[in-house]
Amino acid sequence: MHVHLIDGTYELFRFYYAVPEHFDPDGVDVGAVRGVVHSVLKLLEGGATHVGVATDHVVESFRNDLYDGYKTGADIDPVLFAQFPLLEEALEAFGVAVWAEVELEADDGLASGAVVAASDKRVERVFICTPDKDMAQCVIDPVIAVLDRRKGQLLDEAGVREKYGVAPASIPDWLALMGDSADCFPGLPGWGAKSAATVLSRYEHIANIPDNARDWDIEVRGAARLAATLAEKRLDAELFLTLATLRTDGDVGTVDDWRWTGPKHEFAAWAERLGRPALAERAQKLAAQRK
Repeated sequence: MHVHLIDGTYELFRFYYAVPEHFDPDGVDVGAVRGVVHSVLKLLEGGATHVGVATDHVVESFRNDLYDGYKTGADIDPVLFAQFPLLEEALEAFGVAVWAEVELEADDGLASGAVVAASDKRVERVFICTPDKDMAQCVIDPVIAVLDRRKGQLLDEAGVREKYGVAPASIPDWLALMGDSADCFPGLPGWGAKSAATVLSRYEHIANIPDNARDWDIEVRGAARLAATLAEKRLDAELFLTLATLRTDGDVGTVDDWRWTGPKHEFAAWAERLGRPALAERAQKLAAQRK
């Protein structure tokens, strides 16, 4: 059994900026929703059987309580933001499992789903469908991999090391040190992607890095400055590490809950609203073939 976990927030952003707008009969733009629904249908038509989609229902999460500068939904185009709940409703009508996160984030939902799936002995492979570098921390050979569907790029543990310079388990530490502009936390001054990767390739986690560069057994340019900064701002590093570490305790149900068995009755109305009545016809046909 293969499981596909989809970053619904990323997909909605991608289609919003990639496809023309489409207005429903009430004048509401549903173009991005239509793009995502069609993309999920193509995934199912390609053989996917167990699918879960995670979304940032309110964008803000528990991390905003930990760090005032953490990302919010303030800068999201209101037209795009309005499509978040519409996407969730459309996918639920489509019969797809949806995790609309409120306290947690979509990434936490995906991480939770990956853990649940990996613990199920029937599951051979879990594909986390997103290009988000945060999700690389979830990769575990040979079961969990990150799949960028748009580029057709699959990252296993070796792929993560090649792309980011660290092992999956070190991704949160790497982000904590260098910062993450997407999530709006700065990292530590002077630490960049390369220096963080070099140090973590040896020490793996921030907690293992000595405060004094003289105790480092690797050569790193500017080691004294980097070590001094870490020693001074270790509490900041620990906070950023918490922000970068994905939660895996989200309520996502079981693998059996994610098995797609066909659209609900109301999906036909959604297909009409999206201006693609053929979506309902294709979904019904696929469901009938799988019975």
